[in-house]
Amino acid sequence: MLRRKINSLLVLFLTASLIFILSGCGKFKFSRLKSNYHLSKANQFFSDGKYRNAIAEYEAALKQDPNLVGAHRFLGESYKNLFKPGLESKDNMEKAEKALKALTKAYESESTNKDIIYSLGDMYDKLGNFEEAEKLYLKIIELEPGNMNNYYVIAEFYKRYASQREELKAKAESMYLRRIETDPENPQGYAYAANYYDNLLPVPDFDKAVEFQKKRLLLNPDNAEIYYTIGVNRFSKAYRLQNMLSEEERMKLGDESEAALKKAIELDPSYPEPYSYMKILYINVQARVYPEREERYKAEAERWGEKFEEARKKRLDRMKLEKELKKIS
Repeated sequence: MLRRKINSLLVLFLTASLIFILSGCGKFKFSRLKSNYHLSKANQFFSDGKYRNAIAEYEAALKQDPNLVGAHRFLGESYKNLFKPGLESKDNMEKAEKALKALTKAYESESTNKDIIYSLGDMYDKLGNFEEAEKLYLKIIELEPGNMNNYYVIAEFYKRYASQREELKAKAESMYLRRIETDPENPQGYAYAANYYDNLLPVPDFDKAVEFQKKRLLLNPDNAEIYYTIGVNRFSKAYRLQNMLSEEERMKLGDESEAALKKAIELDPSYPEPYSYMKILYINVQARVYPEREERYKAEAERWGEKFEEARKKRLDRMKLEKELKKIS
C-alpha cells in the first residue's frame, strides 16, 4: 500500500514537472519566434536605409532576446547612421550615446569580431575621441597582423589627425610602410604611401611621394597612370613652391614633369589627363622658366588642350557605347 502511494506521488510529481517544462519551452519558443520576426523586419529596414524603423524593430527583438549580438550591433549601426558628426545638439548626442552603448554591448559579446571592433572605433573616431578609436583600430592589427588593408585603414586614421598632432605623421608613415612590408611586390602599397606624402598638410612632401611612385614603377614599368602621377607631382612642386625654389630647380622639375607626362601619352595615347597637364605645365612653369620660349610654349599649350578635349570625347563616347551594350546584353 505504501509503495503504491509512493508510486502515485512520483507519477504526479513527474507529470507536474513535465507540464512545467513544456509550458516553459512553449514560452521560450514563442519568445524566440517573436525576436526572429522583429530581427528580420529590422534587417530589412536597415538594408533599405530606414534607420529609425530599424531601431524600433531591433529594440523589439532585444526585448524578447537580450542576447542577440547581431541586433545590438546593427542597433548601434542604425544610431550611428543617424548621428551627424560635429552637431552638438542634445538629440544628436543622444544618438551617439546610444550607438556607443549598443556597439559596446556587441563588442563585449564578440571581442574578436573585426567588423564590430572597426565600427565601434569608427564611432569614437566620429566623436573625435582619438584615444579610444586608436585602441580599437590597433586591436584589429593584433587580430590580423598579416592583413595589409588593416594598416591602410589605421594609416588613414592617423593621417586625419596629423595636421593637429605632429607626432602622428610618423605613426601614419609607419603604417604605410608596414602595409608595404606585408606584400612588397604589390604596387598598391607604394601608391598609398605616395598619395599620403602628396597630400600632407600644410605642405606636401613631394620628393618622398615621387620616391614611392618610382618604386611602384619598378614593379609596373609600362603603367601610363604612374608616369602621369609623377608628372603631376613634379609640376605641383614647381608651381606650388615657386617662391621657395631657385629658377634652376624649377627648370629641372618642369623638364622632369614634361618627360613623365610625354611617357604616359606614349604608353596610352587615349588617356586624356596627361594632355591636360601638359597644357597646364607649359603655361604655368615652362613658359616662365624659359622666357625666351614663352610664345612657343603658349602656342603648344593650346594644342595640348585640343588633344585633351579629343581624348576626353573619345573616352566619353566609348563609355556611352559600353553602357548601351550592357543594356542590350
